[in-house]
Amino acid sequence: MKQFSRRLVQIGAFYVAPALVATFVFSGVSRQTPWRDVVEAFLIASVFSLCIGPACGYVLPRVAARVSHLPRPWYWIVMIAGMIALATGGSLVALLLLTAAGVLDIRQVLGEWLRHSLKASVIITLVIGILVTLFETMRSQLHQAQLALRTKERDEAEARRLAAEAQFASLESRVQPHFLFNTLNSIAALIPTDPSGAEKMTEQLASLLRSSLDAAPHATVPLEQELKVVRDYLDIERVRFGARLRYEMRVDQALGEVRVPTLSLQTLVENCVKYAVAPRREGGSIVISAARAAGCIRLAVSDDGPGFDAAQLPPGHGLELIKSRLQALFGDRARLAIDGRSGDTTVALELPS
Repeated sequence: MKQFSRRLVQIGAFYVAPALVATFVFSGVSRQTPWRDVVEAFLIASVFSLCIGPACGYVLPRVAARVSHLPRPWYWIVMIAGMIALATGGSLVALLLLTAAGVLDIRQVLGEWLRHSLKASVIITLVIGILVTLFETMRSQLHQAQLALRTKERDEAEARRLAAEAQFASLESRVQPHFLFNTLNSIAALIPTDPSGAEKMTEQLASLLRSSLDAAPHATVPLEQELKVVRDYLDIERVRFGARLRYEMRVDQALGEVRVPTLSLQTLVENCVKYAVAPRREGGSIVISAARAAGCIRLAVSDDGPGFDAAQLPPGHGLELIKSRLQALFGDRARLAIDGRSGDTTVALELPS
């Protein structure tokens, strides 16, 4: 109810204000003018306001929307021309209505219109129209700025959420009973024959789990930190798979401080171990590379496994999660490139440099 009343007051003011201005500025009304003449002048001005105001309120916003892409000088030229046209047409309609009602003499209409009514209508329409247009323009810009800010905050929140999901998913995959069981069995087997190797593997397991927990608050980490997580993971798995797991790193050392999504490379490597190494008797080879290419940072993980169809990835798959994280962190400036050919599968992160 309060909003309706406020809106009603705004509409009334929008039409009453021009009528008052026309009455006291353009109609020659003064303190000595009889109140009946003042009321009559106000009612006549109100007719002009009602004939021009609704047309302006309907037409001008639509014209503004259509020409908003024009440079500012041309935008204002079009808008002012529209205001003059609406003021001219509206004042002529008002004079015809007043003539039909017997308020004005038909013989005086043309002269009255050219001498007084047209000038007053154009001036008042331009002043109010320009002020309203400026107000709406600033309000639109403010709204767009607020929307952009909310979108950025939403994207940042989504990036944090996806990073946390990836962290927990990765941690969960590592602490699955069979993974810990196999790792601990490998450590136990190494203790009698290679105590230093067992100690090193224990440290790698602890480092791997610690990195997962420490990564939770961060959306990105330096590439060198991500590569350490990948090495720890692969070294642990190589104790399990032996010569069946072969890997190579081809990394530009100058990219060590480049920020990459947390656990992104580790997720890609883990997929390779799961699908290209573990199922095959002969195992598989994995190549991790990082280099500058075509104006971006390209991080790639390749294997010689059976390949896969990227179009058939199920919802919630690790690669789909990485796609969502890239979109949230970098927008259209980053992408996940997938080449799932058998014997030469490559998944690459292309990040802004």
